[in-house]
Amino acid sequence: MKIRLGYVAIALNLEKVTSSSTLTYARYTKLNTKDEKIKKLKDVTYSNIEALEHILNYNIKNNIHFYRLTSNLVPLATHPDVMWDYIKYFKCDFEYIGKIIKNSNMRVDLHPDQFNVINSIREEVVKNTLRNLNTQVDILEAMNLENGKMVIHIGSGQGGKEKSIQKFIDNLNKFPNRIKERLILENDDKTFTAKEVLEICKKTNIPMVLDVHHHICKNEGENINDLLSDIFNTWKEEELPPKIHFSSPKEFEKDRKHSDYIEPESFIKFIELAKEKSSKNFDVMIEAKKKDQALFKLMQDLKKLRPNYRYLDESTIEI
Repeated sequence: MKIRLGYVAIALNLEKVTSSSTLTYARYTKLNTKDEKIKKLKDVTYSNIEALEHILNYNIKNNIHFYRLTSNLVPLATHPDVMWDYIKYFKCDFEYIGKIIKNSNMRVDLHPDQFNVINSIREEVVKNTLRNLNTQVDILEAMNLENGKMVIHIGSGQGGKEKSIQKFIDNLNKFPNRIKERLILENDDKTFTAKEVLEICKKTNIPMVLDVHHHICKNEGENINDLLSDIFNTWKEEELPPKIHFSSPKEFEKDRKHSDYIEPESFIKFIELAKEKSSKNFDVMIEAKKKDQALFKLMQDLKKLRPNYRYLDESTIEI
């Protein structure tokens, strides 16, 4: 079983490099002319794309094969009063970024923020979610990333779980296939358990990412042992291997806040359990405050605690 580790958005070993620079709408409206506004939008976007290229090359140099792209690559891309044609200006740049990713066989995905709620009771929120997810797909398509995926939570529990789940499924069925075929559903730490999300995934034929710490924070007594095989099986029609989210609590076991680093003993316990349940390779997104530094530290810790594992490169192990 091979396990690849990835990290989220920011490479802390690259000082002052970010692909998430923003332009607020308030700042945008203070610019005097249309040309000034477009220039500023283009400047920030170019800076983000240039930084992303730097980060991707850093990943390649360090044999990191799994990476979460920022969802804020293009400023004000979905603001209803802006909605500028960024692809017209950056089509070649997106294609170039896509070639870097594809030529290195790097897996990338996105995790649109918590304001994207497919089952919201507010129609305006659902419409905004549709617009936002379409925009993320536009960017993935501009990069020619056929396997680029988007992770999203089930969302609101207002009105009761059963009604919320049905609303999620009903609303999702109205979304275009270009969105549905890129979605991965994730359990959260407050409302929807891993078991509930697994059942939704089975009904919608969408793969599931298990967030291990979310499961610890929110469950109804289910044992992860009893869910893992079925969760991995939601990926059986996918080209990509299953993926897991892993984080450690900052202070106490059910602390929802992420720690700077990963507690290696709990990580070892999980991956050795996974090997018992399935022989499938899988990828692990490290969700820690120290980003790439946490990935490298975890690898160092594993080498000390489990010298019998095979360490294939800086981010890949075989157990």
